[in-house]
Amino acid sequence: IGTYTNALTKDYLNRVVWRHPVSYIALVRHHTGEVDAVKVFRFKESNRSLLSRFQAMDPGREVVTEGGPIQESVSNHADNMGEDPIFSVAGDLAFNWIYTNNGHRVVLTGGHLSAVDSNDDRTRGLGNDYSCSPKTGISGNKWAAEVVNVAGGYYYLQGSDYGAGWKEMEVRGRKAF
Repeated sequence: IGTYTNALTKDYLNRVVWRHPVSYIALVRHHTGEVDAVKVFRFKESNRSLLSRFQAMDPGREVVTEGGPIQESVSNHADNMGEDPIFSVAGDLAFNWIYTNNGHRVVLTGGHLSAVDSNDDRTRGLGNDYSCSPKTGISGNKWAAEVVNVAGGYYYLQGSDYGAGWKEMEVRGRKAF
């Protein structure tokens, strides 16, 4: 997916890194090619690849780091940070947070984490899909969104990938691992 040259302006996947065991992960927020925020975490297990971690959908709900971010940096020029589901929330990373017909690839444990049998649509993070079959990976597409958060009763999308159920909004930043 994509090219190294466009890694901070378009979707990109480094196939070598994706399949290689990793000990750390950095979540980066960028806008028009400029990095404006970073959080770095240490994985509990260092012998697994990102691919293997994201394939673990059943049962999912795995807290994959401990001790919170080991490094965090936010630019003085970063906007709308209070609406960001990663940089406005504390805690550790959890992957594949699934509940009823909803799934989220990356969430932070300091945010709202819906119970497995809840259908409250309140969990926020990266790779969100509401109204899907999360254990099988089948998306309903209409309510999928790359990044979404709710503040003051309003939904805030970040990024440009989202389903037809969402209204178009200002792009407030993209995410990269």
